[in-house]
Amino acid sequence: MIVYFPSVTTPVRRFAAVAALGAVLVGCGTDGADPAPAALKPSSSPTAAGPAPASPQPGNPRGQGAEQRRRAPTLAPGPHGLTPVFRRAAAPAATAPRTVALTFDADMTADQGPRAARGEHFDNPGLIAALRALKVPSTVFMTGRWAEEYPAQAKAIGTDPLFEIANHSYSHHAFTSGCYGLPVVAPQDMRADVERAFTAFEKAGARNVVPYFRFPGGCYDDGALRAIAPAQVTAVQWDVVSGDAFATDADAVAEQVLAGVRPGSLVVMHCTRSAAPVTEEAVRRIVPELRRRGYRFVKVSDLMRAS
Repeated sequence: MIVYFPSVTTPVRRFAAVAALGAVLVGCGTDGADPAPAALKPSSSPTAAGPAPASPQPGNPRGQGAEQRRRAPTLAPGPHGLTPVFRRAAAPAATAPRTVALTFDADMTADQGPRAARGEHFDNPGLIAALRALKVPSTVFMTGRWAEEYPAQAKAIGTDPLFEIANHSYSHHAFTSGCYGLPVVAPQDMRADVERAFTAFEKAGARNVVPYFRFPGGCYDDGALRAIAPAQVTAVQWDVVSGDAFATDADAVAEQVLAGVRPGSLVVMHCTRSAAPVTEEAVRRIVPELRRRGYRFVKVSDLMRAS
């Protein structure tokens, strides 16, 4: 099911402990699962079924990354031209394909450079190595600041056909007020923040870049959807929260994911050692079990293409 979500003025807070820690990795604090009335579902299918845009997205580089974005499936604009929002591939049904997308937020805020300089690790190369070893196609929602801090890793991820890079903003600042204490991007700067991240990916040499955007914290409203509409992205939420941010028990993270996954699910996890230290271990438990249950791992673009 492809869903356009109406205005979400106040972010959903299902994990209070994570919300209290919010300013570092707030993406785990909301599950993005507010159901939309049927009347708000878009009337058309992903643009993969129709012609691709004829020119690069406004403000984005004209390199190979931009070409990849033109080829990826996207959703038609929502009501009044708002940015569309995708959450999962299909409603659960006995006949639904057993596919699941694991997504990983590579979070780093614009002001965390000094912490990285002091040795804090916002990357997680062990996790990426594990995904490669397990042969798990994945989507990494990366901030532009992360790509600037770890350009070699951004390039390696963004040139590996196993992965695709999606946009998690440049700054990891909030696009609405009251989003876990994050600084707020001014409405007139929202589009530029999104496009600055695409520019950072291009500069790092990433090529497998898709036109998908995840709001920091999952927080958005109609004003944010309107502000980033010229960037021609599809916003991507999730229906399964891993709870990996700040977790210390890999088994608990794995159990939470395994309990929540349904056919077509989209799982949010993190690619940041300092704030999600047990994600790699949890993934090594999640993947074999889901495969045992008959699930096939796909990227977000594959979920969207099949919807």
